[in-house]
Amino acid sequence: MGDVYALGTNFKTAPVELREKLACGKDEMRSILPHLRVSSGVEELCILSTCNRVELYAWATHPESVSLVKEIFLKMKDLRWIDKHFFIYRGEKAVFHVFKVASSLDSMVVGEPQIVAQFKESFHLAKELGTTGKILNRLFEKALRASKRVRVETGISRNAVSVSYAAVELAKKIFGELKGAKVLLIGAGEMGELAANYLKRLGCQVFITNRTYERALRLAKDLGGNALRFEELGEFLSGMDIVIVSTGSRDYVLTAKMVKESMKRRNYEPMFIIDISVPRNVEPSTGKIDEVFLYDIDDLREVVESNLRDRLREAKRGE
Repeated sequence: MGDVYALGTNFKTAPVELREKLACGKDEMRSILPHLRVSSGVEELCILSTCNRVELYAWATHPESVSLVKEIFLKMKDLRWIDKHFFIYRGEKAVFHVFKVASSLDSMVVGEPQIVAQFKESFHLAKELGTTGKILNRLFEKALRASKRVRVETGISRNAVSVSYAAVELAKKIFGELKGAKVLLIGAGEMGELAANYLKRLGCQVFITNRTYERALRLAKDLGGNALRFEELGEFLSGMDIVIVSTGSRDYVLTAKMVKESMKRRNYEPMFIIDISVPRNVEPSTGKIDEVFLYDIDDLREVVESNLRDRLREAKRGE
């Protein structure tokens, strides 16, 4: 007889500095998932990688193969000795965890809708690659049905404060009046786009840049903003009050040197930078520059938690 396993890290067990090293893009997932399943000996395997979690779900008849999944995955990521940040659930506890994740009951923002789409995408990719079978397929399908039921039968998603909304609330605390503020969105990530949308509604001027200029043009049209060329980032950065970074890059898009030069040109007028990318796209030392307010995905937890009381009560009903 086999068992379902859930293992990995999330915002509760590991800081963003560690999660970003484990993060997997879709292309990487395509190459490592089949290899990981075959090399470890687990019968079925799926990986969910988001800004707040990197988790592996498996069906295995031998517990040793699950330990091997962890060992091989960490070796692929060139990581060792992170046991205190890595959880492993088995059987009923693993199944319960999968249901909570899919229903957004385990999210940093309880009730946020993005996790459902991310969960579906990971499931469909694993299914397409042939790394899941009848056990995990059935589990994930049931988890998604439960997710829908939780949303319909509870008030969990009513006025849910998304990470993007939390970023905007933080900007309000720092700047006060946001009308007329210049906002730069770097990248085409969904959360960044949502944040830019909120800011646009508050009367901000929105500018978008992306490595692919055509993508920036499309987004600018959707948001009623202006597209800027990515290669000119260093030139126009100094004119921005709020910068939202949401890309899929594994390197720093904004370096401390670039921001420092921009701050000199803007006479050290405050600049708010929110990096909701995982891996992080803004060099962490940027936050030490005078009048630069840098926040990453983990820094938003405090803002989010102050808005969670009502939804946590609804979450208990969902469970």
